[in-house]
Amino acid sequence: MGEFVRYQSAVPNRRGRFPGVFAMANGLRDEGLLGEADKQWLQIANANASAIYADPTTVAADCYNSELNPGARSWFKAESTQLLDMTAGYLDLLDRHDVPWVALRTRNPGRLVYEDAVQVVAVPHTYPDHWPFKPVR
Repeated sequence: MGEFVRYQSAVPNRRGRFPGVFAMANGLRDEGLLGEADKQWLQIANANASAIYADPTTVAADCYNSELNPGARSWFKAESTQLLDMTAGYLDLLDRHDVPWVALRTRNPGRLVYEDAVQVVAVPHTYPDHWPFKPVR
């Protein structure tokens, strides 16, 4: 497994989740917080992203199912530089609107429930089932 990158909210939403970069950008739009120029940019950027990259739910409909895959979240493959470069525009949009975000990196995002050439969807590890260390006695 290579390295994976995730851009997500720095604070949890009302449901205790940390939305990813696309959900945050679309949330600004859905809440009516974008001006016309940013709305137009987001519409074009989303259309381009949809044309180039698969929405995991169109391939594996249940990949985000909360009962089958609790807490599943998407990660970009670090070698997918074109996708990461495209994401920079979304991060700039979040910065302009003072939406706090963080970048996470890992070699093991959890149990993979979807994978394509540029991204994965993974269910994060849970304690104690996936804790890598043995208890000290």
